[in-house]
Amino acid sequence: QVQLVESGGGLVQPGGSLRLSCSASGSAFSPSAMGWYRQAPGKQRELVARITNIDRTNYADAVKGRFTISRDNAKNTISLQMNSLKPEDTAVYYCNAFLAPSYNYWGQGTQVTVSS
Repeated sequence: QVQLVESGGGLVQPGGSLRLSCSASGSAFSPSAMGWYRQAPGKQRELVARITNIDRTNYADAVKGRFTISRDNAKNTISLQMNSLKPEDTAVYYCNAFLAPSYNYWGQGTQVTVSS
């Protein structure tokens, strides 16, 4: 079975940086896309960034230019470099993997708090 484990969350001051990582395990893991979602209290879970199996990327407007998604050479780990963090970035961040035709896998989430 596919398992996704996030790490790297924490507390930072506005303007600071964090790097989130998501490690995937499981046999025959070939996702069509992987990405990061986030959910703040009282709000819907929203897409932050994603990367496809052909390296196309997509970013939420709110993070474009500040966040960068990447994957390692093994294509089973993704990272999210978050720079110039703002209080509104505070949320639980979830790793996601999508496998055709309709399989979604989710990590347990990691808390990111941006506060003075």
